[in-house]
Amino acid sequence: MSTVGAFEAKTHLSRLLDKVEAGEEVTITRHGEPVAKLVPVKPARTRKEVDALIAEIKRTRKGTSLGGLSIRQLVNEGRKY
Repeated sequence: MSTVGAFEAKTHLSRLLDKVEAGEEVTITRHGEPVAKLVPVKPARTRKEVDALIAEIKRTRKGTSLGGLSIRQLVNEGRKY
C-alpha cells in the first residue's frame, strides 16, 4: 500500500488509478494525515453466481400462482387506497 499527498493525488490521478486497477491500495493524505483510500472495486457477483441466483428464483417460483388474479387486477386493487 502506498501513501500520497492530496496535491500529488490530484496531479497524478491517472497513474494512481492504474496502480489501483492492478490491485494496489493507495492512501491519500492531507498535511500528513490520512483522509481517503483508493481501493480496487470488486465485482458484486460473478456471472456464475448470478446465473445460480436466477435458477434458484425460478425454482422457488415454480407452482406459485396469483390465485386466479391477473396482474392488472392486483394493480387496480392497490390503487384503491
